[in-house]
Amino acid sequence: MADNNATRFAQINKNLLILHFTVFIWGFTSILGALISISAVQLVWYRVLIALLSLFLYFKFNKTGLKISRETFLKLFFTGALVGGHWILFFASIKLSTVPVTLVCLSSMTLFTAILEPIFNKTRISKLEIIAGLLIITGIYLIFKFETQYTKGIITGLLSALFASTFSIINSKQVKKIEPAIISFFELLGALFWASLYLIFTGGFNEKMLLKPSDICCLLLLGTVCTSLAYVAGVSVMRELSAFRVALITNLEPVYGILMSFVFFGDMNKMTGGFWVGAAIILSTIFLFPVARTRLQRRKNG
Repeated sequence: MADNNATRFAQINKNLLILHFTVFIWGFTSILGALISISAVQLVWYRVLIALLSLFLYFKFNKTGLKISRETFLKLFFTGALVGGHWILFFASIKLSTVPVTLVCLSSMTLFTAILEPIFNKTRISKLEIIAGLLIITGIYLIFKFETQYTKGIITGLLSALFASTFSIINSKQVKKIEPAIISFFELLGALFWASLYLIFTGGFNEKMLLKPSDICCLLLLGTVCTSLAYVAGVSVMRELSAFRVALITNLEPVYGILMSFVFFGDMNKMTGGFWVGAAIILSTIFLFPVARTRLQRRKNG
């Protein structure tokens, strides 16, 4: 029994390490998104296409079968609409505001997951998770109040977080039955289909989709390392970690992203004091939540 507990503890720690590395990579996607010149939808279309091709080559190299049931395919295909929608809104938010504003808005994923995960799983809502979520909302309110010039970007960023929370909860169930790479492939296929449909109906397949040499380099990095590799890793850890825990750690993305945006763009100089107070509340909540939960668990156990 002790050996089993030790093995599971080691497995959880391994998955936490993988998740932290993955979140660091996700933090870099915001930098690439800001550097690429095309629109958010066109950017996501190229990103998903490159990720799909790299995953397909991976399956061919490893001789992995892609056969799944029709019901599973439809679930993953339609979940892909949420994945694509999340990325489109994320990059749109960056272009409507700044990298730090978008990344801090993405932290609201914790609150959305705290509310939605118990509904999906038909369990009780944790009071501690709701308190953490409300503190994050307080931080977001302060950012709204002082960064009014970025209202559209903030709303878009919050919607992006809602989409991310929803598909993360769905994936936390799917990964118990399906290989992470398979989930990623069919969800990315769905994302490509829905993004293509949008571009067709809005005339988005036009001369503006022509890429500059710098765009090509950024998109290749974004599609391979930051999407196919990171997305598969992000899904795989859900076998051991809950959707809320994944959402909580994902909120470290603003830390990495904001630091990198300062290095690349000097964005910190554009932010007001209200932004930094709100960001401090959000990031403090992220770091202190695990400590509070551990202490409460110890009290319950006597």
